[in-house]
Amino acid sequence: MSSDFIILATVIFLHDLFTTIWIGGLIALGLTTLPTAKKMLEGSQTRQFMDAILRRQSVLVYISMIGLVVTGAIQANRNPAFQGLFSLGNAYTTALTLKHLLVAVMIVVALFRSLGLRHRATSSSLFQEKLSIRLLSLNIILGVAVLMISGFMTALASAQL
Repeated sequence: MSSDFIILATVIFLHDLFTTIWIGGLIALGLTTLPTAKKMLEGSQTRQFMDAILRRQSVLVYISMIGLVVTGAIQANRNPAFQGLFSLGNAYTTALTLKHLLVAVMIVVALFRSLGLRHRATSSSLFQEKLSIRLLSLNIILGVAVLMISGFMTALASAQL
């Protein structure tokens, strides 16, 4: 095995790990943690519990965002089908462009939820809580779409070999 192969395998592993942390965390939070907390705890306890989880999870998500940008750039530049950032020159780069656009929206939503909503809320109004849940749901949907596009990109890359 060459050092290039080991480096690429490590980059792919890290990209997958960062994706799992971010999108897996969103899915776990939205489908298990939040509904369970709402069922088991009272209103203010639910907010305190979720705020504590989100504070810890935000650090991992921010690290994952940076890691995804770095590892994604390395992977794209090593792919012969890559024709440039936001290119529509072939099926691979068109899918990659769509993936990048969805991830950009996910980043904006995540930052708004963690920095905008949390810091504006003094007593976490019902409107802000509902908005936060809707934005969480949106990011889950976008995250699943990103994973689907990634599957198509992997299939396209394999078909070109």
